[in-house]
Amino acid sequence: MDYQAITFVIRNSVAMITLNRPDMMNALNTQMRAEITHAVKAAEKDARVLVMTGAGRAFCSGQDLGDGGNAASLDLERTLRDEYVPMLKAIFDCRIPTIAAVNGPAAGAGANLALAADVVIASEDAYFVQAFTRIGLIPDAGGTYWLPRQVGAAKAMGAALFADKISAQQASDWGMIYETAPAATFQDHVQERAAHLAQGPTVAYRQLKKAIRGSFENSLDEQLALEAKLQGRCGKTRDFQEGVVAFLEKRKAIYEGR
Repeated sequence: MDYQAITFVIRNSVAMITLNRPDMMNALNTQMRAEITHAVKAAEKDARVLVMTGAGRAFCSGQDLGDGGNAASLDLERTLRDEYVPMLKAIFDCRIPTIAAVNGPAAGAGANLALAADVVIASEDAYFVQAFTRIGLIPDAGGTYWLPRQVGAAKAMGAALFADKISAQQASDWGMIYETAPAATFQDHVQERAAHLAQGPTVAYRQLKKAIRGSFENSLDEQLALEAKLQGRCGKTRDFQEGVVAFLEKRKAIYEGR
């Protein structure tokens, strides 16, 4: 695909998607959603970790309300079903770890695009806002799924009803995101985190994602059985063998991702 609304590169097994409409604060339009979906699927074939960030001062300001005509002509149900769902599912189902590097404001669907990733790292001057009620809508793009699972029903309801700005530090304190990093060293920190995952046991990461996600629906007995099944798969990998040998030899393991 000839990317226009994003940039996409793979270096040292790290795939980087950069939302690239800085003049529009990286607002999501039809083209950008299609390009993100395509790039995520390409990344999981050729990389070992995926990072998604924004160009300029924002991560993503949400839906481009000027895309496709005026508000009265927007078919939001179709847009969500046909354009957002494939994009969000591609990120959620991605076979490699995904990191949302939130470099600036993440609003509306842009906030929830970030929350779709496995790990969210935010610059200390970034913020999140469920802005939907400001224009008479409800949170979408997975917001009603991810937010209550990460912060609980009470915080999710308040964030959605009041549409308050949630600072990066507040988001970290709530458990909405994994961590914050100083703005001056944000990009370096993200690259260090991505490099760590890119050099790690890829198969184990894949099983780990399945285990944690399954825990929300499983009973204890079901979860223990799932753990045993997935651990059995990990135990048959070359990476497990390498990890044990490296531990015994007191050296850093060199994982191949298989």
